Amino acid sequence: MRESRKIILRGIPVGGGSPVTVQSMLNVPANDVAGSVQQAVELEKAGCQILRAAIPNMDAVALIPAIRNTVSAPLVADIHFDYRLALAAADAGVDAIRINPGNIGGEDRVQAVVQKCTEKHIPIRIGVNSGSLEKDLLQKYGGPVPEALVESALSHAALLEKYNFHDIAISIKSSCVDTMIRAYELCAQKCSYPLHLGVTEAGTERMGLIKSAIGIGSLLQRGIGDTIRVSLTAKPLQEVYAGQDILRALEMGQPGPRLVSCPTCGRTRIDLIGIAHEVEEKLRGCQKPITVAVMGCAVNGPGEAREADIGIAGGDGVGLLFKKGKIIRRLPEQELVPALMEEIENL
Repeated sequence: MRESRKIILRGIPVGGGSPVTVQSMLNVPANDVAGSVQQAVELEKAGCQILRAAIPNMDAVALIPAIRNTVSAPLVADIHFDYRLALAAADAGVDAIRINPGNIGGEDRVQAVVQKCTEKHIPIRIGVNSGSLEKDLLQKYGGPVPEALVESALSHAALLEKYNFHDIAISIKSSCVDTMIRAYELCAQKCSYPLHLGVTEAGTERMGLIKSAIGIGSLLQRGIGDTIRVSLTAKPLQEVYAGQDILRALEMGQPGPRLVSCPTCGRTRIDLIGIAHEVEEKLRGCQKPITVAVMGCAVNGPGEAREADIGIAGGDGVGLLFKKGKIIRRLPEQELVPALMEEIENL
């Protein structure tokens, strides 16, 4: 397990052995304050632990107090190009600032942001992407390779350190999973700052989840990473659920049920795919640390899933409800899910 420094965002620790947190980013237009607030509420209710909002202009700074006065999750301001936006966001009460020090101007402007964040006790996340590397590094390395990404991030961190600022998190994202993994591995060896994991521009919900599960999951499994965002071309809620699912698959997330279900075969005589999706959705938000099985037939039911705390197995239009491999009762197909959920409620 990598030991990293700890930063605090509105009472939420990141790094230093703290639980890995799940982030997402608002995608409502920045000038829609009411819509942004509503989305922030929805994301917090879904379990998003850290929120991020783009602040593309001074008008968007109004988002910050509106969101912070409504939700308790910390808010990160995403800043590009104009350092004055970072200063205004800090004054407006934001909990952290995400910048790429290389694109907000000269060192005097970086210094101004650092001084403001020092005064306000606001952490800074240095965000480096393969698509925005400095030209000299691209020439030096011949492309956005892991070594170039890490050198960029650490040079930016050194600039903040020059002004005695150390409340830093680092993200080094690439749309190439292999590049992302190797970049974070290298960065983890070279610094102790908490790492924000993510595969940038990962794609649609289907492919983006696959790439993120590989990239984020493989690093977390080896103890690298302190907070995550699953970037999807989808609704932010899906990013939150995906992040939670990755953590749960690694047994690193909040307590909750583990759903196991079989892949179906020629023995299946019920709508197992539909039933499994229905159960999965009904279990969302459940905090009980139980294993729930949804199986297609008696072969994969009480037999192979005997270790499940509770489960159902299909038959020919009927099904079995079982606990720890022991059959409780037989039910018509349409009664399986209600009976299952009733039993889970009573566990």
